[in-house]
Amino acid sequence: MVEWLAGNRITGTSTERTSTTGFNPVAGVVGGWKEVGRTTLGGTGALDVSSLADKRYLMYLLHKPSGGSAIDMRLNSDTGTNYSRRYSNNGTDNSNVSQTGLFGGNLYFGDYNEFMVSYVSNVSTKEKLGIAHLVGGNTAGTAPSRLEIVSKWDNTSTAIDRLTTSGSGLPTGSELVVLGWDPADTHTSNFWEELYSGSGTSIDTGVAGFTAKKYLWIQIYQDGLTSATAKMVLNGDTGSTNALRYSLDGATDSTFINNSSGLLYRSGVTGDDEAFTNIFMINNSSQNKLAITHNVVSRTAGAGTAPNRQEIVNKSTVSAQITDIQLTGTYGSNSIMKIWGSD
Repeated sequence: MVEWLAGNRITGTSTERTSTTGFNPVAGVVGGWKEVGRTTLGGTGALDVSSLADKRYLMYLLHKPSGGSAIDMRLNSDTGTNYSRRYSNNGTDNSNVSQTGLFGGNLYFGDYNEFMVSYVSNVSTKEKLGIAHLVGGNTAGTAPSRLEIVSKWDNTSTAIDRLTTSGSGLPTGSELVVLGWDPADTHTSNFWEELYSGSGTSIDTGVAGFTAKKYLWIQIYQDGLTSATAKMVLNGDTGSTNALRYSLDGATDSTFINNSSGLLYRSGVTGDDEAFTNIFMINNSSQNKLAITHNVVSRTAGAGTAPNRQEIVNKSTVSAQITDIQLTGTYGSNSIMKIWGSD
């Protein structure tokens, strides 16, 4: 299950993967998310990724270091009023129609470090639908901000072949990475590289850790939960280096600053439950580490009880790149953590 969520298809005769401490028997991985375009700014400017291959699905990662101005995103250089969106800004829902871009300048929480992950359905004859999640670092000593956006581009005549940001005020080091996936893909040049795979009642990548990568994708399955809160201790740091914002089951956002003992990824749910967690993190050594987390907890078994959902954004001031993650809390022996990464 976790391999598929990373955009990988497993093929071939089963043999043990030797590149990690993994337990999944695989021989070869083909057809995963492939990098199809990238722009990194060497000075102040706008991001423009063009000549994209026609892929059924797109995924893109946008990182803006501290500095710069508000931006929007346009597809195939279309500046007409052909976009609409609905978004939640720190839990407050709004919608806009007949816009000239996907995000309406919402990709900006101030002069701070920001990170976004987005998915787009890219069928040439259908309207293009997108889902985006963004975390903004905000000032030191404050909780980060979170933004969730669903968007629509009404073009039904062509596939997306270009992504551009408006304006020219993005700072040096800003980066837009575009990934593509198609059911017919058979390549092995996957963007996401498996860095770690571990299981059991105590999961820790260890002091030796995993290879440092700029982008991290972390997936966690836990069973038999008996603690309400679970955290990830980054590089063994248990100081007050974390700030966060989260919502449980759509409730008003809660915030914490100077949070100790790790980066929060589950809170407020207990019992003999199962939980699945999906986390993206920007992991630059020169910037605060920003994480976007989605979490589902099964609660009581059976269809008679709805699961819990949780959205969390985290900011960590750990200075070095993250190469060691330890899970806290109490959980069962079937629990799993996998980490993918890429530069």
